[in-house]
Amino acid sequence: MAAERLVVVGGDAAGMSAASQARRMKGPAELEIVAFERGHFTSYSACGIPYWIGGQVAGPDALIARTPEEHRARGIDLRTRTEVVELDVAGQRVRARELDSGAESWTGYDRLVLATGARPVRPRLPGIGAHGVHGVQTLDDGRRLMDTLERREIRRAVVVGAGYIGVEMAEALVSRGYEVTVLHRGVQPMATLDPDMGALVHEAMNRMGIRTVAGAEVAKILTDEEGRAIAVATASGEEYPADVVVLGIGVEPRTALARAAGLPLGESGGILTDLSMRVRGHEDIWSGGDCVEVMDLVSGRTRHIPLGTHANKHGQVIGAGVGGGYATFPGVVGTAVSKVCDLEIARTGLRERDALAAGLRFVTATITSTNTAGYYPGATEMTVKMLAERRTGRLLGVQIVGGAGSAKRVDVAAVALTAGMTVDQVVSLDLGYAPPFSPVWDPVLVAARKAVTAVRSAGA
Repeated sequence: MAAERLVVVGGDAAGMSAASQARRMKGPAELEIVAFERGHFTSYSACGIPYWIGGQVAGPDALIARTPEEHRARGIDLRTRTEVVELDVAGQRVRARELDSGAESWTGYDRLVLATGARPVRPRLPGIGAHGVHGVQTLDDGRRLMDTLERREIRRAVVVGAGYIGVEMAEALVSRGYEVTVLHRGVQPMATLDPDMGALVHEAMNRMGIRTVAGAEVAKILTDEEGRAIAVATASGEEYPADVVVLGIGVEPRTALARAAGLPLGESGGILTDLSMRVRGHEDIWSGGDCVEVMDLVSGRTRHIPLGTHANKHGQVIGAGVGGGYATFPGVVGTAVSKVCDLEIARTGLRERDALAAGLRFVTATITSTNTAGYYPGATEMTVKMLAERRTGRLLGVQIVGGAGSAKRVDVAAVALTAGMTVDQVVSLDLGYAPPFSPVWDPVLVAARKAVTAVRSAGA
């Protein structure tokens, strides 16, 4: 009997995790695996790109978990610099184009994995395609940015957007000695936090010399006669000189292929799957990574949350299903951590506007404490904000901003959210204590105590 063929579209975390897991479960005689990747690299850490740009890690090789050659040695027919441009669901085949030669060909499949990832948001503005304007999503993007930084005399950098990507890239560019201006549309940077917590990030960025401009609506990129970016202009008429422009506006699911094929998409444009990561309504098609929407276990709604942690888990679940096993991905609580210089930033669960959108009545509690016992040398301040459901006391979300040792405390909250715990139950958690690691009352527990009081005061 001829081997079945699995076709994987996308060679990063989800796609190659799926291919590798399927290969572990079935040998080449049972399952042929063909994978297409439009870039040069596979199985890499896109999250590490800012640290490569900033010089903290070498790159791009240091960011690659498994090279194309290593995948091929494991029995996967991996074709790099090859983009799938059409999906024929009825005929169970994909049309791929070799980017260097332009040659095209059809490849049939018995089972298909779509792991097309996400792409940086690039608003349609005059000059957005100019030399010196960079999105940062793939290692190829990072390499192009590094080429610009190394080939041109760079003094001034403008970062458009102040989410995780924008803030991390601002830090990377400051560490290279550039004058950095961050333009963002919101009231405060880090829209993944509530504005009161984002204000703490704003203060820290100012202290490290990063100029932040709130409420800035970018209108166009100004260029010189050679087509190179020289400034960013806003709708209100201000101009910010720039030798390099980095787009940190965020990303959106790369699902044009799926949309054209009629696959189901959610509100944010991500592919919709079931718990086994099968595309809804399609028995032989799976999808995972940054191109899908996932279930938010707190709000009960699907969301687009592009993170490598989820992508790798999706790949494992998909590979098990393709290989004849069984696994599920139940959903997420929206946990993310970041840093800007010495300031650590973390969130999990719902922000205030998320809770309002979900129709939840809630209370908030915000406390300031220290990451270690206050008398221990090197103690630094941290702020914890907690949201709880008004009537039940169910934990809804936690945000943390502070010094070293702050961010990973959010993992306690992530576990509590996943378990559906109340803030009363969080207060009773038996967390580790010693002066070098925490005050007697850990800041998360202090915030939970204050949230309990807020719930009781609010009543029904």
